Amino acid sequence: MTGLRERKKAETRAALGWAAIRLTAERGYDNVRIEDIAEAAGVSPRTFNNYFSSKAEAIASRHLDRSLRTAAALRQRPADEPLWTALTAAALAQFTRGPEVEAMPSPEHTPWAAGIRTMLAEPALQGERLRAVATAEAELAAAVAERTGTHLPTDMYPRLVAAAATAAVAVAMQHYLDSDDPPPPIDQLITDAFTQIAAGLPAPAH
Repeated sequence: MTGLRERKKAETRAALGWAAIRLTAERGYDNVRIEDIAEAAGVSPRTFNNYFSSKAEAIASRHLDRSLRTAAALRQRPADEPLWTALTAAALAQFTRGPEVEAMPSPEHTPWAAGIRTMLAEPALQGERLRAVATAEAELAAAVAERTGTHLPTDMYPRLVAAAATAAVAVAMQHYLDSDDPPPPIDQLITDAFTQIAAGLPAPAH
């Protein structure tokens, strides 16, 4: 029962986070109420308040939860797997479309991407986004330290890896948003970004 309860809670949290992003991308941040998010997720405003304290927190939760799952997945990868191979697999696993996304008709890329770019530039979101990134990066660094036998308080390596992996995903997602329709698959972009970092970011051949 505990496992089922936790899964239901995670599904509700994901549905609320996705509804917050979808509605904000479509309508603009100031035109979305907590009541609208709750209704789109099929729950009450009171339920929303049990999970999040604000719209901004709900929007930022998707990045945070995906990143925390990446750290958890990294801990479960085979111990003899090369670090960046394991990181790539752990990150890609979090970009599978969940039921909350499948339940929504796929939007056209161009207006969707424009809405997401506008949402990400919203000043009211910046504090929550920074908090989510910091929390997620710290957890990923801890997972890297465990995997590599390094010591977080004294070794820079795990934090450097976590920062690089976080940046790689962010750049891949930005490239996806900035691409023409149809955009390259996000998993292809993430794989390419991680591959380039693992190779030491060699200069492109001309």
